Amino acid sequence: MLDEQKWDDEADIVVVGYGSAGAVAAIEARDMGADVLLLEKMPDPGGLSIVSAGGIRIASDAGAALLYLENTCGGRTPLDVLRVLAEGMTEIGEFVHRLAATIDARVKISPAVGNYPFAGYESLGYCEIAEVPSLQGASGFHAVRTIGGGARLFAVLDSNVRARNVRVASNAVAQRLVLGAERTVHGIRATIEGVPRTIRARKGVILTCGGFEANEDMKRQNFQAMPVLTGSFLGNTGDGIAMAQHAGAALWHMWHYHGPYGLAHPDPDFPFAFYLKAVPMWTPGNGEEVSDLGIIDAAGKPVAQKTLARMAWIVVDQTGRRFMDEYPPYPGDTGCRPFDVYDFKLQRFPRNPAYMIFDDAGRRMYPIGRSAINDRRWRYDWSADNQKEVELGFFKRADSIAALAHRIDVDATELERTVSAWNGAVATGHDARFGRRAESMVPLATPPYYAARVHPVVINTQGGPRHNKWQQVLDPFDQPIPRLYAAGELGSVFGHVYMSGGNLAECFVGGWTAARHAAGLADWSD
Repeated sequence: MLDEQKWDDEADIVVVGYGSAGAVAAIEARDMGADVLLLEKMPDPGGLSIVSAGGIRIASDAGAALLYLENTCGGRTPLDVLRVLAEGMTEIGEFVHRLAATIDARVKISPAVGNYPFAGYESLGYCEIAEVPSLQGASGFHAVRTIGGGARLFAVLDSNVRARNVRVASNAVAQRLVLGAERTVHGIRATIEGVPRTIRARKGVILTCGGFEANEDMKRQNFQAMPVLTGSFLGNTGDGIAMAQHAGAALWHMWHYHGPYGLAHPDPDFPFAFYLKAVPMWTPGNGEEVSDLGIIDAAGKPVAQKTLARMAWIVVDQTGRRFMDEYPPYPGDTGCRPFDVYDFKLQRFPRNPAYMIFDDAGRRMYPIGRSAINDRRWRYDWSADNQKEVELGFFKRADSIAALAHRIDVDATELERTVSAWNGAVATGHDARFGRRAESMVPLATPPYYAARVHPVVINTQGGPRHNKWQQVLDPFDQPIPRLYAAGELGSVFGHVYMSGGNLAECFVGGWTAARHAAGLADWSD
C-alpha cells in the first residue's frame, strides 16, 4: 500500500510542534544537514515556552545532577534516560550562548539550588536570556503581550530556526502517522491552512507538541479532582499522545501535572485560569531554610535568605477549615496537590473548589491575580488594587467573617474558628497546623473580608509516550517504534515531583538528542 501512497510533500525529518523542544530539534537536525519541516497547529509559535519564566535548569556536575533527578523522578524513570538529561544539563549553557550570539542576546548563568534538598541540589543553576536587543521596547512577541524570560528565550530559538531556512507551517494540525511494515513511521497526515496533506518523513517524525492540559476528556480520565483549570495555552490537546498510541506507544506519568491553585474568570467563556501572585520559591534544607531567590554574592554563590514574600490569604475547604500550607517550597508546582483528596462519606472532593480568604489590607497589598497567555484572542489586565475584580465578581465581599461564610456557603462558626486560630498563629509566628513560613503570614483583621473559589490549575502535563535514552518512542514491551521520537513535555521524564526549569532542560536535551539520532538514519525508502 505504501508503494502506492501519494505524498503531497516530504522532508528528511518532520517536527510536530513549535515550542522550545521543536525549535531545538529543528535547529540541531538542520545543522546535521537534514531537510526539516516544522509544523505548528496554532497561528503563532511558542507553545508554553514563550510564556514560561524562561529559566533553563542546568548543572555544573552531571553526576550530582543525576542524583537529584533520581530523587525527583521517584524511581519512575529509567536511569539511562535520566543520565542523558543530567549530562545534557551541563552542556545547555554553551549551546544557548552559541544560539544567543546570532542576535546579540545576553545570556545569564546563575547558581540556583533545587526546590528540594535532594542529593546533588547544590550543583544546579539556571540559564536565562537576560536581554534581546530586538525586543527592547516591544509591546509583545508573536501572541504574547508581556516580554518575559520565556519570550526572550523563544526569540533566540525562533531567530535561529529562521536563519537556517527551516520550513515552518503554521495552522498545521497533525492528525495521524503514516505507518509501514512493523509500524515503521513513514510520514504524517496533517491539515495545513485547511488543506489535507500527506507528508513523507524520509528519516523520521519528532513529536514535540506538548501535553493535554487543554483536553478536558483526557484530564478527566487521568487526573483525580476535577475541574482542573487550563492556565496558559489552548494548543496542547494531546494530539501527540493520540498519534503515538495509534502507532502502539506505551504511556507514562499521565497523572502528573505541573500547577498551582488559582482563579477562574466569572465569565465561563473565558478559557484561561488566573494564577495568583507570583512568590519566590524556597528550598528547605538540613536545619537551614534557604530561599531560591536568584540572589548571588560577589563570588557568584547563592545568598541564603531568611525572608519570603508576604502572602495575603489563607485557603479553606468547603467546611471552612484550612487544609494546607498555602506557601509550599514551590507553589507553582505542588500547590495543586492537596486538592485531590476525596471524601468517601460525603462523596465529593471537599477541597475542589476551596476558598481563598483575605481582608481589606490584603486586597490593597498587591495584585492578587495575574495571567500568562499565549493566544492572540484573549487578554486580561488585572487591576493594581483588585477592586475591579471585586466588582466583576471574582471575589465575594462581606463586612464580617460570619457574613462571608454565608456568602460562600460554609459553616460560619467553623470559618470564624479558623480565622481566629490563624490570627493567633500570626501573632506567635508559628503555624502549628501546616508549618507555613512565619514571614509569609499576615493577619486577617481588617474588614471588609473577601473570598474566592480556587481550583487546581494545570500549567502543563508531564504524561505521554514513553521513550528511551535516544528519545525513541517505545511500545508496551519497551521496543522502539521505528522512526518515531518524542521530546519536551510530551512524555516528560518527571514522574514524581517537578524540578523548576526541568521541562525547558528536557526540551533542549531531548530535542537535540532526538534530532541527532533521527538525522543519522538512512532514508527508509532506499
